[in-house]
Amino acid sequence: MGSSTLPLIISFVFSALPTPTVTVTPDSAVFTGETVNLKCEIESNHSDWTYEWYQWNQMNYYSVLQLSDHHTVNRDTLTITGTTWSDGGWYTCKGHIRSVSTQLGSEFSLSVNALPKSTVTVTPDNDVFTGETVNLKCEITPYYSSWRYEWYKDSTDSVVQLTHNHNVYRDTLTISRAAESDQGQYWCKGLIRSVSTQSNSAVSLSVKASPRSTVTVTPDSAVFTGETFNLKCVIESDHSDWTYEWYADRNRVKLQSDGHYTVNRDTLTIRGAAESDQGQYWCKGFIDGRSVSTQPTSVYLTVKDLKPKPELRSDPAGPALTGNTVTLTCNTDLSTGWDFYWYKNTQESEIKTTRTNSYSMKIDSLSDGGQYWCRAGRGEPVYYTQYSDELTLSVTESPKAVAIIQPDERVFRGETVTLRCDIKWGGNTEWTYRWEIEQTDHYNKYYNQYNQHKNNVSRCSAQELKISLVEVFHRGNYSCTGQMNTQISQRSDPVALTVYSDEAQAAVQVSPQPWLTEGHSVTLICEVPGSSTGWTFSWFRDADHLSDSSRGAGGSYTLSPAALQHTGFYTCRAERGEPAYSSQNSSAQPLWVTGVSASVRLVLRPSRSQHFSSDSLSLSCDSAGWTVRRYTHTNTQDCSAQTGSTCGIQSLSTSDTGVYWCESDSGEKRHPLNITVHDGAVILESSADPVIEGETLTLHCLHRSTNSSILTADLYKDGSLIPNQTTGEMNIPSFSKSDEGFYYCKTERGESPHSWISVRGMSSESGDIIYSEVKHNADGGADAGGDAIYAQVLSKKKKTRL
Repeated sequence: MGSSTLPLIISFVFSALPTPTVTVTPDSAVFTGETVNLKCEIESNHSDWTYEWYQWNQMNYYSVLQLSDHHTVNRDTLTITGTTWSDGGWYTCKGHIRSVSTQLGSEFSLSVNALPKSTVTVTPDNDVFTGETVNLKCEITPYYSSWRYEWYKDSTDSVVQLTHNHNVYRDTLTISRAAESDQGQYWCKGLIRSVSTQSNSAVSLSVKASPRSTVTVTPDSAVFTGETFNLKCVIESDHSDWTYEWYADRNRVKLQSDGHYTVNRDTLTIRGAAESDQGQYWCKGFIDGRSVSTQPTSVYLTVKDLKPKPELRSDPAGPALTGNTVTLTCNTDLSTGWDFYWYKNTQESEIKTTRTNSYSMKIDSLSDGGQYWCRAGRGEPVYYTQYSDELTLSVTESPKAVAIIQPDERVFRGETVTLRCDIKWGGNTEWTYRWEIEQTDHYNKYYNQYNQHKNNVSRCSAQELKISLVEVFHRGNYSCTGQMNTQISQRSDPVALTVYSDEAQAAVQVSPQPWLTEGHSVTLICEVPGSSTGWTFSWFRDADHLSDSSRGAGGSYTLSPAALQHTGFYTCRAERGEPAYSSQNSSAQPLWVTGVSASVRLVLRPSRSQHFSSDSLSLSCDSAGWTVRRYTHTNTQDCSAQTGSTCGIQSLSTSDTGVYWCESDSGEKRHPLNITVHDGAVILESSADPVIEGETLTLHCLHRSTNSSILTADLYKDGSLIPNQTTGEMNIPSFSKSDEGFYYCKTERGESPHSWISVRGMSSESGDIIYSEVKHNADGGADAGGDAIYAQVLSKKKKTRL
């Protein structure tokens, strides 16, 4: 057999594939933005492994992790740069070698957390005073012991510099002996690995100078022996947790068992003050647990031994007037905080207590006079001063002012009015005056003028209130008071000022009658209707001023004895005031003086006193050398159509109404008669001459169109209907003085003027005087209230038919 060969034996060792293990750096929670390393560790002697990483996906299975700039792999390490919240989750890995792969390794859950915020707290947690120690703590949740801390002031770029007064220990910044420069806004940050926390809002640190403590004394820093008073420690601070220490003359106040000194929080009470308590007092405030005290300011307490004595005065100082107010003043040199006690007639009990040193009382009656005292008191129990000396208050009945109006309480527009306030009061006291006006009726159109006048009246302080050129709006009730210092008189009774809207108009009356025989006496009286005070008068005859003023004294003008030359038309004018105010002239008053022998008569055709307008009238004097003259409401004049002794008026008008008479070349006047011209449809037929006493009077009512008697008419005397007279004609037998009066008639066509029918005596002497009168209204008709035109005639005894 040939040579033999030994067989080659190869031995294989087979091992199970290892399971990878995943480890993470850092090994704690990861914050967003950090870099994380995950390592796939395989226990094997092989060094040529390759690695593959997996992440649990939303499909609930592991998928191969896609590499990017965010996820990178270096051999066995997966690096996640700038982690985000989406990087959180489960991770695992596989190892590959040759044609085999390991199983998935152990699973690792990666937690990615948002960066926490840092918050600063301060101790103490309110205002800090200079010199105190302050701790600012940076609080981060969750807490890790590996946090590092950085501090910032006023901005996140300004890092707090550490000094011997500023120290940091772990999460706390301590500021020792804080100064006002440490005041500001503080932030902090926590740093861990490569990231830092977000800073929350800053905390504000307020550093103030230590407050001052001042002492106030109640009732006052000047007290009197025996008083109880309080010293209060006042600290200007918002803190309420102060404790207090009291000092007197540099020594701390020690509380005593007798209760002389007691302390209740911020108040030191001293009871029964003695002179030994006088001195300098101050206090300090402390806050428990803190190294702060106030800066004290002292007060000096004065303790006086002598009780003060007030002085009592009254205003006014003299007698008080009833109705006024008197003010008593308790004068002291004391400070504020005292009450004042008032006494009358006895010091047993006070009548009034006031907070001020003045007591004002209304003097209602004389019984308010008497003896008065005052004193002051304060504290609890009350400490009283001495009583003042007695003051005797005299009370006198207040005088009453009297208001008067000059020249009269009834005046006319344009006059000057003076109102005077008189007060009956003894002595030489100077009064000032106050005026008031109360409107008596309302004049809407004068509203503004009245209010302005009222203001002017209220501002007047003179005794006399003068109103120049008075107007209607000055009407009212005026009253006044007088004031003497602070005392006021009783108000006067009001006086009513009446202002007539029209100008003053003088009027003349005659007594006993406006016709007379020479040698007799007659008086003319001038007056201003509605006002009778203060007037002086001027008289005129036929428009000529009468210079014999002695006849016109007191508003009357007397002719005694009367002479023929006194016949004429008299007017007057009134005047009063300063400057002088003149009335309008009165209407003319005829005055007729007849001689003992009168041979001239005025003859009328037709012979009646009333005539229709447009009718004709003839007037003639029955003696040669005499002419017809007349007086109308305007003036005295010759007849308009004079031929010798005859006046013929072809067409009468109402302006021809008046008095007609015969006048000689020497100015003698004879036989005046009234003539009335009427525009209406009806007149009363009556003679211009008087009726002879005992004769029968017949009256007729005439109509213009027929100039004949009216069958149906009503007859009136003195405004009253004459009964049983409706035929337009009336007979009055045996006419007498009692039958004299105003007569007129009325029909459905109108009313006649009013004629005065007079009577003359039975004597046939040529010196008998006859009188007739007619009164006219505005339209030429009769008016019993109008002005009268008087005339007298001489006639022989005869029967008169009217």
